[in-house]
Amino acid sequence: MIDQLSRIGSRIAFLGSVVVVGLAILEKLVNAFGFTLTALSGIPPSRLVQYAAILLLFVVALQLREIKYLTSATRPD
Repeated sequence: MIDQLSRIGSRIAFLGSVVVVGLAILEKLVNAFGFTLTALSGIPPSRLVQYAAILLLFVVALQLREIKYLTSATRPD
């Protein structure tokens, strides 16, 4: 049960980080033309990339946890 939740959480966090990076790129392109996205009026694109990096850090941690679990379960003692 916990393993399934961590896998789903990892996928959601990865998808969320991809979406946030996409928003950062879109915001930077829109800023080049002198406009801004209404929902992101106070957040610079660099901050969005930092948020995406934080989400990816959690994804990496969850993946390493799963790898550790799988290798310890298959290792004969």
